[in-house]
Amino acid sequence: MDTIFFILSKVVQFCIEPLNWVMIFIVLGLLFLSLRNPHLSKRFLVFALLDLLIVGWLPASEVFLRALEDSVPKIEIGKLSKENFGGIIILGGAIEGGEIAIDRGEISIYSSAERVTKAFELIRKYPDLPFIFSGFSGRIAPKGVSEADAFKQLIQEQGLADRAGYYENQSRNTYENVVFIKPMIAEIEKGKPEKPWLLITSASHMYRSVKIFQKQSMEVIPLPVDYQTANSLQWTAFDLFEGAQNWNRLVHEIIGLFAYWVTGKI
Repeated sequence: MDTIFFILSKVVQFCIEPLNWVMIFIVLGLLFLSLRNPHLSKRFLVFALLDLLIVGWLPASEVFLRALEDSVPKIEIGKLSKENFGGIIILGGAIEGGEIAIDRGEISIYSSAERVTKAFELIRKYPDLPFIFSGFSGRIAPKGVSEADAFKQLIQEQGLADRAGYYENQSRNTYENVVFIKPMIAEIEKGKPEKPWLLITSASHMYRSVKIFQKQSMEVIPLPVDYQTANSLQWTAFDLFEGAQNWNRLVHEIIGLFAYWVTGKI
């Protein structure tokens, strides 16, 4: 059932992302042109143009994405001591393992690299605390090494292999991250007082992540990173690449929140 849910979520996300509709509108426009219906053909081509304008005009996506990023306040880690938490959780989604890591012998990091760099910072700052990296692959047909195994290689390259690290390499989405992490934390904390764990993930992804942890009766201290919006909107900015990325993040989270709410995961 979880596999069907995973595949369906990917299909739905593809179908409703605004930039993907540009291709659909163009195909429909060409189809009606071949059917000698110029009126409908022009209409769909205009829809494609409007879609591009909406995607590229940054405030259109930023206004919603900023609200999502601000939904979980940022914790000032400097005000906390290591006695306040039990460990560090790093959610996958920033590392490219796959065939590239195998063919090139190097681990690539996506635009969400702050998940990894912040993890390195805290692992160095709190050398006695355990950490868990959770992530297999978000692809329907994954290949090569898992994100967790790729992160383990990065840890070794950073000279941090002596730290108390744990790696969960089966999860394909955020819900599975939490479900697979839960027994690992229970085992690590056996015989010790329960404490909240620091949670590192992208700001836009933090709200959904925290809700899933709460549903599983797990307390976390959110440490959002990878912000994509500033305090003010860029009213005159137009960038198809950045706009498409913003819409991708926004739609991904909206679908995730709705799907997890419907299925009782949050």
